[in-house]
Parts: sequence; C-alpha cells; structure tokens
Amino acid sequence: QVQLVESGGGSVQAGGSLRLSCAASWRAFSRSDLGWFRQSPGKEREFVAAISWEGRSKIYSDSVNGRFTISRDNAKNTLYLQMNNLKPEDTAVYYCAADPPTSRRPFTRTFAVLPSAYDYWGQGTQVTVDW
Repeated sequence: QVQLVESGGGSVQAGGSLRLSCAASWRAFSRSDLGWFRQSPGKEREFVAAISWEGRSKIYSDSVNGRFTISRDNAKNTLYLQMNNLKPEDTAVYYCAADPPTSRRPFTRTFAVLPSAYDYWGQGTQVTVDW
C-alpha cells in the first residue's frame, strides 16, 4: 500500500521560511517523479513544483520560482520543499504527489503541472502565512 505523509507545515510571518517533508513507505518511490501542489479554500489545486525521479530536473510554478526549492533523498524515501520569503498568498494546504514509473509519462512541464498526472497523494499539511 502506497503511503505519502507530509509534515513541516505551520504558521509563519511573511518573509519567513518553512521546510515541508513528504515521507513514503513505497519501494517505487525512488523511481517516481514527484510533485508538490497546494490548495486554498474555494480554489482549485495548484501546481507548485516537481522533480524527476533521479532529481536532475526540476520544474516550478512562476509564483514560487526563486523562493521555493524542491529536492529529494531517495535513500530516505523523502521529498522536500524548502519555502523561503513566504507571502500571505502562499497560505494553503500543501500536498505531495507521486507519478509512478509504470505510468511511463515523460517528465515535462506539460504533464508535471497536472494533478491528473499523479496517481498517489498525501493527506496534506497546512501552511499559514500572516503579515
């Protein structure tokens, strides 16, 4: 059974930083492309960042590019999202997601930004940024 568990969310003032983690109990994790999405009340789930299975390629949304960094440690089966210079508009529930190797989808922005390209999701962690 695939489990993705996010942690590291919380409340922070604008300009502050948080580091999210997503731990997986899944053997195919290290061969899967991974992504972070976020969703705030009344809005659709929004793409934040994605990373290829080996960690060489990364894709970011325009709204977080230059402030957030996605990374992974396949030896620890863990995905990370370092969030710096946080803004109130970053407030949302953040989800990690996995696109398993069996999908055979190429790692491109076309697919990476689509929630439908990911088969497995975590339960989410709340990030709140106040002025």
